[in-house]
Parts: sequence; structure tokens; C-alpha cells
Amino acid sequence: MTHPSPVPTFSARPGPADFFQGLGLLGRAWSLIFRTPRLLRLSSLCAAVTLVALGGLFALLWVYTPGVLGWMWTRPEAWYGQAVWYVLLVLMFLVLLVVGANVVLPLVLAPLQDPLSELTEEQCGGYTSPPFRLGAFTRGLVTSVAHTLARVFFLLLGLAVLFPLNLIPVVGNTAWTVLGSGWTMVWLAGEHLAAPMTRHLYPFAEVRRVMRQRWLLCLGFGAGVYVLLWVPLLNSFFLPVAVVGGTLLYRGLLAVGNVPPPPAGK
Repeated sequence: MTHPSPVPTFSARPGPADFFQGLGLLGRAWSLIFRTPRLLRLSSLCAAVTLVALGGLFALLWVYTPGVLGWMWTRPEAWYGQAVWYVLLVLMFLVLLVVGANVVLPLVLAPLQDPLSELTEEQCGGYTSPPFRLGAFTRGLVTSVAHTLARVFFLLLGLAVLFPLNLIPVVGNTAWTVLGSGWTMVWLAGEHLAAPMTRHLYPFAEVRRVMRQRWLLCLGFGAGVYVLLWVPLLNSFFLPVAVVGGTLLYRGLLAVGNVPPPPAGK
């Protein structure tokens, strides 16, 4: 059976529908993974590692998050104060879990991200993965880890800038949670759009330009990836779906001319 091209069809100009098209990239990514045996095998390997990493992260935060919140705001004695405190505890736990997942998983799974993205592009057409060479693989792995560390730094920097909001009693924790979640969604889109573009030697300035131009499309994609992290069992495929979806986002933007052809004809 011949399947249609997985490359999404975007309008050449930004519009209100961009957000929902960004969300829809997750469905395209799932479909492509489950009908492509090589992608499914590689994604399953990622899922197994993800389950172990998320389990360890969950246990760590379960133990230490109450102490972090208690350091910023001592648990009140009154019942209504305690109710607010526990609501903030849950919100802080969720945000820290998302941040932790986006710091730990990309680093642990860095060696698998480029192969996932390359296999996705093969399915899109007009691209052939380069033959395996140990030297090229090693350079690519080092580059991938270095770029992942750089992008993780910007995620943490944004959250650090927002962190002083926690010093404002009650409302500060809520503001940090909301703004921190929004920043993480935008970062997720940039992280997974930058990965295939970096592989094709685009400068990061080009990634920033595209994100400014199609910010609603990127926000929809980032929001979808963010929500996926909270769906039990499916969240083990969090990173493969994000990598495949980010590659489809790149190819869709390339197809409509929002992204120029790769430098040096790569």
C-alpha cells in the first residue's frame, strides 16, 4: 500500500490555523512511526530508555519537591493555607518533572536523535541518509550532545530568569508555573525544529527567524509535545514523537519556502 507523503501542507503565510496545524504534527508523527518498521524499532528503543529515566526522575522529585517549596514558603498552619500550599506543591512538581524530562532525556538519547530525524526525512522524500562512517558518526554525536547542552542551557536560563517570581507569596509560585510552562512549550518547539536544521548546517539565527515568523505554528507543536508528557504509557514515546514531529515541521516549512534550501546544497 502506498501512503501519501508525510510532509505537512502549511500555508505560506502565518494565520490563526497555525496553532492547530502545529498540534496536528503529533498525529502525523505517530502515524509515520507506526507504519515505518525502522522508525518503530528505533522509537521503541527510545521508549524503553525513556521509561527508566522518567521513573527515576519521578521518584527523585517525589522525595525532594516538598523540601524545595518548604524552603521558599513554609507550610502554613491554617487549613486554607495548607490547601493552597499543596496546590502549589502539585504545580511545582509538574513543572519540575517537565523541565527534568527535557534536560535528562535529550542528553541520554542524543545518539538516537539524528538517526530518527534522518529516517523521517527519508520517508518525506528527496533525502538519503549518509552511509555509516565511524568518524562521521563520532563527530555527529559530539556535535549533537554539544548543541543539546547549549539548548538545555537556554531552557534553564529562561526558567532562572523567572524564578524570582517564587519569592512573591502565593501568587508568585502560580505565575512562575504558568510562565515557566509557556517558556518550556516555546523551547520544545525550538529544540526539535533546530535539530534537523542543525544537521543541515543552518545557523541558529535562521531557526530564530523561522520561529518568529511562524510562532503560532511552533507554539502549537510545542504545546502538543508538552501535553504528551502527561499521557501515561504514551509519554514513553515523548522524545521520538517530538523528533519526528520537529523534522516534519522543518520539511513542511521548507516546502512552502519559509525555510530556504540547506546551505551548501546539503
